[in-house]
Amino acid sequence: MSQEQLRAFFELVAVIPAEYTAFARGEPVPLLKLMFAPFASMFLHGGWMHLFGNMWFLYLFGDNVEDAMGHFRFLLFYLLSGLAATFAHVAVNPLSPIPIVGASGAISGVVGAYFVMFPTARVLTLVPVLFFVDIVVLPALVFIGLWFLFQFWSGLLSLAVPHMGGVAWWAHIGGFIAGVVLAPIMRERRRPTRYRVRIYRYW
Repeated sequence: MSQEQLRAFFELVAVIPAEYTAFARGEPVPLLKLMFAPFASMFLHGGWMHLFGNMWFLYLFGDNVEDAMGHFRFLLFYLLSGLAATFAHVAVNPLSPIPIVGASGAISGVVGAYFVMFPTARVLTLVPVLFFVDIVVLPALVFIGLWFLFQFWSGLLSLAVPHMGGVAWWAHIGGFIAGVVLAPIMRERRRPTRYRVRIYRYW
């Protein structure tokens, strides 16, 4: 598929913020697409690296959260986090004509849930220092806290420089906050709080 074909496909099925605010400008509103696009966008990606990065984070944090919620609740939680992420992005970029795709917002919700459920879990972080790689063990509370601060700071910068780097920072922020809020509600109380050590390669 060529770049032009891919762009046309994304414009057809993905979330475009300006379409969600079209009614306020007296423009036609594609109602069917507005209902379908938020779900389609969660399962589309802009390339293999985009897909790999999202799946790596889901692998790191998703299994423990799913264990704590159960399969059905986790699926519902994932979709709700993705919807919250989408509309956070639309709220901050109401006139943007650029389609957004990716699971990042929903997975940010998973990260937010992990932050609430397993704050003392250890995350082994491989950090490159010049020509060497150092291993740092961080509590999830610290690791995810730093990750969220980076998202928030980048989101603030994106307000001054729209579409900075092509990343939907406010979708990450909205998804994370949704995950923090929904995690205590969606958790199954009878399930144990065991977790496995996470390994995050930072490069």
